[in-house]
Amino acid sequence: MNDYDPTSQSSAEPAPATLAVKARRSHARRFLSKKTGGLIVAAGLTCAVAGLAGGTSASAASVTPLDVTATPTGGPVADPSEGGSTGIVDSKSSTGFTFSTATGVVVTVDVASTTKYTKGTDRTTAKAVKEGESVLVLGTVDSATIAATQVIVQPKGDGGVAAAAAAGVIPFDQGTPSPAKSVGEIPAYTEGEGTILAGTTADKAVKAAQAVVPGGVTNRVVELSGGEYEVHNVGVNWPHHIFVDKDFKVIGWE
Repeated sequence: MNDYDPTSQSSAEPAPATLAVKARRSHARRFLSKKTGGLIVAAGLTCAVAGLAGGTSASAASVTPLDVTATPTGGPVADPSEGGSTGIVDSKSSTGFTFSTATGVVVTVDVASTTKYTKGTDRTTAKAVKEGESVLVLGTVDSATIAATQVIVQPKGDGGVAAAAAAGVIPFDQGTPSPAKSVGEIPAYTEGEGTILAGTTADKAVKAAQAVVPGGVTNRVVELSGGEYEVHNVGVNWPHHIFVDKDFKVIGWE
């Protein structure tokens, strides 16, 4: 079903059960000390969500710690589906690692012997995943946990900070309604309709969406009747839907 929006404040679309958003001040200091060039200097964590479309302004480094653990009410909870997210690695363990998105969502990544690793476009190993590195993780998403099928290390990446700011992504703020606005082209579609995808097609749609509108977590990809893809985005107040065309180009978000 395509009618579940864990971050919506409406009674028909439940809040996430386990998504936790918290400030990453120490992480921001560590990251900025390691990454002093490229997009980090241009954007910086303090502009991650500053100057957003619609007049919303906030900083990923100053987001108040939130406990987003309310029991979902309203519509059905979505089953774990293929998706992914982008961010900066915080810590590693024997079973995987954690990273923080540009808006402060903390994501747990579980890896397996079958998880594939690339650094840029080259094949690599789990050793390439280091604290402070920017990563794109693809796999099966269950709330804020990803069972990783692919981990893509992004050399000199900023974890999506600059792109999130440019897209106007609004961090999650419990009790604050999501704005009713859209950017670009929004295909005709009805919530709850479409086909949830897996495999290569889903991965391509997630990669496209996370490159342009990062900051949240993609928890499913739905093919619409017109052939476009709706990439469902949680963990943020806005946007919740990112639309990708048949050529895997982002055309709009709302």
